Amino acid sequence: MLPEIFRRPLFTRLIAITSLLLAVIGCSRTQSAAPVAPPTVEVTPVVQKDVAIPVEWVAILDGYVNAAIQPRVAGYLIKQNYQEGSVVRSGQVLFEIDARPFKAALDQAKAQLSQAEALLGKAKLDVERDRPLADAQAIPQSQLDNEVQAELGARAAVAAAKANVDQALLDLEFTKVTSLIDGVAGIAQVQIGNLVSASSVLTAVSQVNPIKAYFTVSEQQYIEFHRRYPTEASVAEARRKLQLELILGDGSVYEHKGSVSFADREVNPGTGAIRIAGVFPNPNNLLRPGGFGRIRTSVWTRSGALLVPQRAVTELQGSYQVAVVGAGNKVSIRPVTVGERIGTMWIVEGVKPGDSVVVEGLTKISEGTVVNPKPAGPEAGPRKAGS
Repeated sequence: MLPEIFRRPLFTRLIAITSLLLAVIGCSRTQSAAPVAPPTVEVTPVVQKDVAIPVEWVAILDGYVNAAIQPRVAGYLIKQNYQEGSVVRSGQVLFEIDARPFKAALDQAKAQLSQAEALLGKAKLDVERDRPLADAQAIPQSQLDNEVQAELGARAAVAAAKANVDQALLDLEFTKVTSLIDGVAGIAQVQIGNLVSASSVLTAVSQVNPIKAYFTVSEQQYIEFHRRYPTEASVAEARRKLQLELILGDGSVYEHKGSVSFADREVNPGTGAIRIAGVFPNPNNLLRPGGFGRIRTSVWTRSGALLVPQRAVTELQGSYQVAVVGAGNKVSIRPVTVGERIGTMWIVEGVKPGDSVVVEGLTKISEGTVVNPKPAGPEAGPRKAGS
């Protein structure tokens, strides 16, 4: 049997169906008009305080002292007494040169000294024998004068022979090539059997504890730093108190703090920068000459800086903005000028101390949005537009 509505006349059925559709549409409109809860966002206040501004420069490590090991005599290399890359001490023998020619030269110098001493002895005897005879006019005075001069010449010959012996002893000693400093010895630049001379570099030894870190600062930065202090003594005291951090090649921060040792005597005319030397303790020889890193320190303090978390700042096509929750929990999008980054915070201009900025839920809001603000959790990194 057909339902009751289909057994009615056509016009009556159309009216009934239309009434039913209107009722459904009205119900749908009633449901869509229900109030929507404001989005929940996390906010944090703008902080105002004095902050030390960090700056960084690229640094190159170098030995505190670098000694090129060169022989003082020429000869054939017969022995290497150290292990490359090891720690050596001042006076330690690193290489040996064939000493036989120098021993022979020493023996010859000693023989010449004996000969000169014998001639000096004869000259003394001649003077002692003939002086009374000359006084008695038994011999000519000129003969005695010649003998006195011969004695003086013999004394000079003995002194020269002694100097030759000393030089021969030094040359023999120089066949053992020693390190002049405590430090780490490098790779040998010669091989056993090579003929070396005073111009040959056998290896190098670097003192690496402490170790130097060279970095360059601009002339403007150098002048700004010095102008804060009226005297050279105050500049030296400020340098002494300045603590340097060294960021290593793997991104980690070196565990020992460094200090400024000196500034170079001149500004490089090609770069407009001046070279600064920092000194770092290096007890475990972790740092080696030639290594790269970054020097970080704080040379000035910004008073009353306004800081917001980096994740509160949105970057859009090179400009920056933050979302501030104001009266009635209404959002205001404000353009800001960003400055230095201090950890997870960012120095900005364009907000006021105590303003509540949105750090979480930025994608849910726009200008004029009413929100449900909640205190923010731990800080995170900066965010890009659309994140």
